[in-house]
Amino acid sequence: MVAATLLTVGIVIGFVVASDLGWLPAGHAVPDASSIAPTLPVARPVSTAPQPVLSGSNQTFVDIAKSVKPAVVNIYATKSGRSEGSGTAPFDDPLFRKFFGDEFFKKFEHPKERKERGLGSGVIVESNGLIITNNHVVGKADEIRVTLSDKREFKAKLIGTDPKTDVAVVKIDATGLPTVAWADSDKLEVGEFVLAVGNPFGLTQTVTLGIVSALGRAAGIAEYEDFIQTDAAINPGNSGGALVNVRAELVGINTAIFSQSGGNMGIGFAVPSNMAQSIMGQLVQTGKVVRGWLGVSIQELTPELASQFGITETKGVLVSDVMDDSPAKKAGFERADVIIEYDGKSMDSPTHLRNAVAQTAVGKKVVVKLIRDKKPKTIDLTIVEQPKSMSQSGDEDGGDSATPTGILSSLDVRDLTEELAGRYGLKSSERGVVIVRVKPGSTAEELGVREGDIVLEVNRQAVTSVKNFERIAGKLPKDQAVLLLLKRQGRTIYLTLRP
Repeated sequence: MVAATLLTVGIVIGFVVASDLGWLPAGHAVPDASSIAPTLPVARPVSTAPQPVLSGSNQTFVDIAKSVKPAVVNIYATKSGRSEGSGTAPFDDPLFRKFFGDEFFKKFEHPKERKERGLGSGVIVESNGLIITNNHVVGKADEIRVTLSDKREFKAKLIGTDPKTDVAVVKIDATGLPTVAWADSDKLEVGEFVLAVGNPFGLTQTVTLGIVSALGRAAGIAEYEDFIQTDAAINPGNSGGALVNVRAELVGINTAIFSQSGGNMGIGFAVPSNMAQSIMGQLVQTGKVVRGWLGVSIQELTPELASQFGITETKGVLVSDVMDDSPAKKAGFERADVIIEYDGKSMDSPTHLRNAVAQTAVGKKVVVKLIRDKKPKTIDLTIVEQPKSMSQSGDEDGGDSATPTGILSSLDVRDLTEELAGRYGLKSSERGVVIVRVKPGSTAEELGVREGDIVLEVNRQAVTSVKNFERIAGKLPKDQAVLLLLKRQGRTIYLTLRP
């Protein structure tokens, strides 16, 4: 079975193979038309009746392409590096190295200078040469060159990059350039026609047509995602190209494809214009991106979790932890709060909330509506700048081993010792108990409980030791669902286990 893969759609060029694109080799005879004419079916008359709707749509797409293509550019990025020669040291074996030493073998090693070349697209958004593209196209380049639609070539300056959204901005020394106007991507709707313009596989000025397939997608390729999904064909080399609406306005920056073969399968992703424009503005003004910070760990509110908290709907985002010294902590947020509205906007997913908070101006006062213990609550707070490091630490100690009973019998837990902390990459000061084994095929394993997870709570009761865990687990009815609060890789998450 071929696994589907998410691919960013720039091209890394290792070498180029030249191919003759002729259909027949030189010297081969071409059959006389008369010899094959009798086998062809008789053509039916073509209707000459006017097609007003189809003709009008066709001309619209033609006009859009003519308007947008001049503002879409080719971007060539070059990165230098050194590669070690392979197989250059005679008798390159650990035993020989033991006797002769590494210094002896270094004289046989010949590092070579190499260059990696990448190909992508970009969109001119200001007539003075400001171009928006993807971070993965230009982010690590030593040299960037831009080719315009009229074949002029320029050396480009990197203005700034934001790996967390995969957005980058470059500039060329030119004036009076054609541009594409920004659209308000918040007004985009599923089903709208869109055109993707770029340079797939180096084929310049390629235009493809499709619709908006979905909005607000998270594809797992960037830290902050709110992708537009489209079936307009996007292929390697399209990265950084334009996704435009029927008004020839920029609604997105083409970024990635979901593919089993490396080519287009009708599932492409673009960074929405509002996010891209906001990031570009900060990069141009300051060279960096400043994000707002609330200070909560969040997760999706599933039907199982909603029932555990006595909530009838799954709208909202579940707070699994509140960080120390954060705006949320100071404002009174608690674990198990369900955020349903942030700054006047309904929140339906963790991705939606993370993006909304990140794009909030530092120092802005916002109103958050939530549900706590089945009751609505409103909290006012001021957003601060996101710290560079948001890791957390815990507390408490360790000791004996034990096996819980009832619904939690598939979990083997221990008090956290220094030895176990070292094994699982944890801090020995963490509170709770660590899971050292999950029974294969159990409900816990199927629902995602992992070895190395720390159990912080069982059914909203704090877990401080194995004995404490056993006591809580021993009182649970065998047919009752259990709500776990776990800590994994520095993050806290809720999981519901059903018998």
